[in-house]
Amino acid sequence: QVQLVESGGGSVQPGGSLRLSCATSGRILSFRSMGWYRQVPGKPRELVAVIAPNGITRYSDSVKGRFTISQNKARNAVYLQMDRLKPEDTAVYYCNARIQGDFWGQGTQVTVSS
Repeated sequence: QVQLVESGGGSVQPGGSLRLSCATSGRILSFRSMGWYRQVPGKPRELVAVIAPNGITRYSDSVKGRFTISQNKARNAVYLQMDRLKPEDTAVYYCNARIQGDFWGQGTQVTVSS
């Protein structure tokens, strides 16, 4: 069983930055990918960014150029640097690890508001 623990959420004004962290009890090198998803009430969970063990990344069009996903294999951690935040980025952000199935963290709230 893989455990994921997110941290770093909070409230910020439009144009600001936040950095999310996800620590995992597993080894990143054994995963197919790790990523970040987000969800707002009444809508399905959506992909934000994913990263493979070899460093290949993929982003949703809505965050491309503003968010950066990275990993630290030695610490088995994944990060999401979020810059130039917009109100529409407000959501609960979930860390995901994909092995043979999907594992999820508990989620962390990000609120972008003036």
